[in-house]
Amino acid sequence: MKWKRFTVKTITPAEDIIISTLYDIGLEGAQIEDKVPLTAWEKEQMFVDILPDGPADDGIAYLSFFVEETENGTLMFNGMEAEESEIIQKVETELKELRDFMDIGEGSVKISETEDIDWINNWKQYFHQFYIDDLLVIPSWEEVKDVDKDKKILHIDPGTAFGTGMHETTQLCIRQIKKYVTADTVLLDVGTGSGILGILALMYGAKKVVGTDLDPCAVPAVEENIEANGVKREDFTMMIGNIISDKEVQDAAGYGCYDIVVANILAEVLVPLTPVIVNQLKKGGIYITSGIIDDKETTVVEAVKAAGLEILEVTYQGEWVSVTARAR
Repeated sequence: MKWKRFTVKTITPAEDIIISTLYDIGLEGAQIEDKVPLTAWEKEQMFVDILPDGPADDGIAYLSFFVEETENGTLMFNGMEAEESEIIQKVETELKELRDFMDIGEGSVKISETEDIDWINNWKQYFHQFYIDDLLVIPSWEEVKDVDKDKKILHIDPGTAFGTGMHETTQLCIRQIKKYVTADTVLLDVGTGSGILGILALMYGAKKVVGTDLDPCAVPAVEENIEANGVKREDFTMMIGNIISDKEVQDAAGYGCYDIVVANILAEVLVPLTPVIVNQLKKGGIYITSGIIDDKETTVVEAVKAAGLEILEVTYQGEWVSVTARAR
């Protein structure tokens, strides 16, 4: 199988927003190459005592996205055949728009070819069962040990949608959901991905979950993970669309009907999302946000306050922040 590799040269502070932006147009599974030093947690996952010193961080990052090439030379993009030039144009348009409000460095795009790589499944060798406090998270290709069978267990396979629970932002959201969920909770998950947050809310007693996402890949991922965890299909409703700008999605989600809204998204998205999503919250409803890098904390807190919400707490893990607020 052949693949076209689209590589964006950028700077490390722009990695997350570029990945998120290009993911929204259909480019998935980003490979990141940079010289940012490993965190303590990442070093622990290497299972070695001493790591060699790496090169000095120069702030440059290369983000590679892989698109399948058909036998006739066209590319499979968003489930349809597309020309290389069409994809390049879309990528360059998105990068140009990002330049209007942030520094993305060089922002050049190069194309190369690779083959015989199973990009969809190779990552599985790096994803193993782990704990988030008292919760065991385990993929389908591993077995639950006898000693763990009496514990709360989440079976999760992200597939082509984001969300395994390993990232600090997801763990911050999980802890807040556990804290505020009740048997009467109706929860809206904006940016559902694999469905991990909604499924966990149901596992911890929520009555119903509604999820929204921009990526159609989230639908089968959520369905598979719902089945794997024995969640009732009717308790989790999925819809595709942009709740920030699409009135139809806002109407379908409903107004003033959610006890909790959770959004594990980048700060740049949380700012325009917050004044919209307050309309979905009940009075006294809880708004849980994450995906906030530490230097964006003030930006999100101010946006939450400006939308008329009361800040309840700000929690931290690593360099990431979660802001929890209440609708007045």
